Amino acid sequence: MLDKKFILKIFEGFSIQRWNDLVRPFDLVEMDKAAEKMVAAYIIAKYEESQGHRIDWEWMIYASLFDLLKKIALCDIKSPVQQMIREKYPSEYKKLNEWVFSKFQGMISDQDLLARFSAYLDSEADLDKKEFTLTERVFEAAHKFSSLRELEMIAPVNEKERIDPIHWQLRNNLQEYTDLKGVKMLVNREQPFQLIMKIEQLRFQTRWNRTPRVPRTNVLGHCFFVAVITLLLLRDSQDKPCPKRLFNDFFCGLFHDLPESVTRDIISPVKQATNELPGIVKQIEDELVRSELVPLMDSFYVDEILYFTNDEFQNRILVTELDGQQSSQVVSYEELCDNYNSDVHSPVDGKLVRLADHLSAFLEAESSIKFGITSKQLTGGRDNILKSYSSSMKINGIDAMQLFWSLMED
Repeated sequence: MLDKKFILKIFEGFSIQRWNDLVRPFDLVEMDKAAEKMVAAYIIAKYEESQGHRIDWEWMIYASLFDLLKKIALCDIKSPVQQMIREKYPSEYKKLNEWVFSKFQGMISDQDLLARFSAYLDSEADLDKKEFTLTERVFEAAHKFSSLRELEMIAPVNEKERIDPIHWQLRNNLQEYTDLKGVKMLVNREQPFQLIMKIEQLRFQTRWNRTPRVPRTNVLGHCFFVAVITLLLLRDSQDKPCPKRLFNDFFCGLFHDLPESVTRDIISPVKQATNELPGIVKQIEDELVRSELVPLMDSFYVDEILYFTNDEFQNRILVTELDGQQSSQVVSYEELCDNYNSDVHSPVDGKLVRLADHLSAFLEAESSIKFGITSKQLTGGRDNILKSYSSSMKINGIDAMQLFWSLMED
């Protein structure tokens, strides 16, 4: 089972402020940055796949987690300073990465995950590496683009003298990746940029908006946290998930609240105010997604994103109809494991995504309560989540109640 210390350490990504030497009109935190980076990476990578290039999605998904872990460990060292250490003092930089690894070693019981983390840190510190894979370049380009977007969002409230040198450096660094079609289109503010702009609105939507809370979390960062927790839960529940299952689970978590970019975050009590309202809200969400978001997506990934966001909390597969069209089919966890754990079926552990979503909301309430910032909304929300799981309930092989209770222990 997931270690409480490890989950809480990942949760710290909501508290680490970015650009804290500049004027910021809204909170910029590491979890939100990690989320936008992976949205950008997905879009850039899809353009590369459309041209026949292979993307190592598994590497990218784990890299997104490991990169966040490193940011959490080294949050007090600015990125430019880290880069200078890497370039001028490579042996010390390698030792720094070893120190980062040691900080998480006692929190991660999954030996395969530890080995992947160690390999990632070793590769990241390798200055002698002459060539980077396409996937690594996509990931790095997404990192630089998402940093540039943050700077552009806070630029209007900062003096040009502060912003211009950083802006020039970031744009100059990004030029190295404009041979990638998706990067070029984002830099030129073409169609995918408009989609990113829509999704960025999730950074401004505060969760639990009716009550003070510490730390404050936004919808976009919440989505990345859900994606990461879904990945870790999948590792707990399945020894050998097929590659497509791992990919689907992660990106279903990342995009599960995508409709809220056009509807805003409608809290659960309001959604459930009447018996018919949940279905009506879902119908309106689907309509707005198709009218406002789908036109901004390219044909080679639009169906995939709709697959992520429709029936997002159901275990499901894709089936091909007699007319050649594909449709989603809800299946049980046992069927998912015994009959459909192969790429051809495009399996999704939607119930794990729901569990991760609830775990995120639970932590958002519980952490604030333990900080001493509480309210009826927070205690009620936390307790309602607990009530939705019985002591004997297993969600896709995970003992949910045991997981929640472990997070409440002091």
